[in-house]
Amino acid sequence: MVQRADINSVLSEIRNMRSQMMDNQRIQQDNAVRGQIDRPAGVQETQETPKFSDMLSQAVNSVNEVQKESSDLKTAYEMGDPNVDITRVMIASEKSSIAFEALTQVRNRVVQSYEDIMNMPI
Repeated sequence: MVQRADINSVLSEIRNMRSQMMDNQRIQQDNAVRGQIDRPAGVQETQETPKFSDMLSQAVNSVNEVQKESSDLKTAYEMGDPNVDITRVMIASEKSSIAFEALTQVRNRVVQSYEDIMNMPI
């Protein structure tokens, strides 16, 4: 004869397990909060500030990569590569155009700032 579990006892077991899980979660959250409050304030290490020239060269290199990717996609599409569709080519082309335009604007601002500084009276 197959023993059947009483539905009430099964529900009772599930409720007990759920309450234990909730208690464990509450304890973990309390410990996490207590750990954040009780721990000593650590000294934050200072991060080295990147040089402007490094940042500018990184920007130029990333624009170059975007333009190269756009050019490669255009060439692949013109050669009839079935894995390249016109939408990918156009999106890459627009990304390239926008990146170049942004870099040009940054360059113009840098040149203008340099000229302003050079024209300042001493």
